[in-house]
Amino acid sequence: MPERSPRGTYLRIADALRAEISGNSTMASLPSEAELMAAHGVARTTVDRALKVLKAEGLIESRPGVGWAVAGLESKPTVLEQLTTLAKALNVGDAFPSEKDLTEQTGASRGTVRRALAQLEGAGVLEVRHGKGRHVRALPAAQA
Repeated sequence: MPERSPRGTYLRIADALRAEISGNSTMASLPSEAELMAAHGVARTTVDRALKVLKAEGLIESRPGVGWAVAGLESKPTVLEQLTTLAKALNVGDAFPSEKDLTEQTGASRGTVRRALAQLEGAGVLEVRHGKGRHVRALPAAQA
């Protein structure tokens, strides 16, 4: 944004996002903060302020492993849910995809993928074999 806004740049961004949410009934999640920063030419703190306004209004909510989602709508499953589904599709002993492949498949950051993998390892679903990667140790239990 080239010139300074008397109303507040973050409020203009919040208005634009609000209009986009109300105008698109199929919109389940918002672009990433980095994408919003690039689109509006502002710093992360400005984007954060705009997102906080929308969150206070109850329009959006933060979902771990997913990002900012439109409140009340189903969004894509979390990274942990995606990896659990992937593990169910494999057999015991099969190699699990690499962190790099999983970040590309899920669209999540490497840190988020690592946390989800650690949870699956802690639950006994995956095991790490030094020099060979992760393998399915047991099939995930059905969730009730």
